[in-house]
Amino acid sequence: MADITIKDVAARAGVSAATASRVLSGNPATSPQARENVAAAVIELDYRPNAQARALRSTHSDSIGLLVPDVRNPFFADLAHTVEQEALSAGYVTLLGNANEQKEQQDRYLDTLISRRVDGIIVAPLGDGSGSIHSLIERQIPTVFVDRAVDGIDVPSVTTDSEVGIRQTVEHLASLGHTRIGYISGPQATSTGRDRFAAFTSTVAAAGLSQDPDLVYFGDFQAASGSAGLHALLGLNDPPTALLAADSLMAVGAIAILHKLGLRIGTDLALVAFDDIEWFALLNPALSVISHSVEDMGRIAVDLLLEVVAGKTPQSVVLPSELVIRASSSLPILPASSRRKN
Repeated sequence: MADITIKDVAARAGVSAATASRVLSGNPATSPQARENVAAAVIELDYRPNAQARALRSTHSDSIGLLVPDVRNPFFADLAHTVEQEALSAGYVTLLGNANEQKEQQDRYLDTLISRRVDGIIVAPLGDGSGSIHSLIERQIPTVFVDRAVDGIDVPSVTTDSEVGIRQTVEHLASLGHTRIGYISGPQATSTGRDRFAAFTSTVAAAGLSQDPDLVYFGDFQAASGSAGLHALLGLNDPPTALLAADSLMAVGAIAILHKLGLRIGTDLALVAFDDIEWFALLNPALSVISHSVEDMGRIAVDLLLEVVAGKTPQSVVLPSELVIRASSSLPILPASSRRKN
């Protein structure tokens, strides 16, 4: 069946296409009878205005873009849900893109969102701000960074102060007797990867714990690197007795290997993950986490974007983080002779 057009609506209503267009755009310079006839024709024909064509004639598309680094990451899935619901309540639909932690894929999605004439874009950026991120700024498209930021690009952002939660974690593990803490880091090409790594290294040094560089494995915020990181750390001549994973997906990868090897979380290896995913509390033992509010992050990101769309210049927001201690890191370190050997 062919698409119903404004001309079909006009013919059914017995008015000109120009009159039908004025009625549908809310122009008051139309007669009550014309408005009644056009409304009836719209219902009878199930007419749906072409959103792209309407966006070309208008300065607004009533849509925003959201680009997340990895839609499989439970943190970003929760973020997407919050953004979508907040935007919908403000009258906007959300177009979602998944960068898959790849700059090329990020640029492809951003180019598409730009061509769709979205009213604004919320993005957790990858890379140094080149490519399509640069295009957003050059075109003055309302943009807000979420979870991550880019040095030298001055747009509003909502991020997390990772230092507090990481410091609490290191101090907590040190109080239990751990001196060799392993760290599965995020990529240094992202602001969160850099910030969390810097917080970990500085806090470990301040606490007088081992600064052995082999205790750090650089991952990519995806599960496979969490698995590879755990393998590498357990393979050390003097492996860590505790581990901090810099995000939820890498923690999931590490947990999978611990289960495969038959190692007891919280007994053979203390474990803490950055990001508080709902089902982490349901594991046995429950997983200690560095918590920060994904709901607040998503809600604030939408609020900031709507302010930018309205021509305002809102200030960036930094949210707190804090350690939530559960059974995976609550026991004092066992003597070496009591721990299982691989």
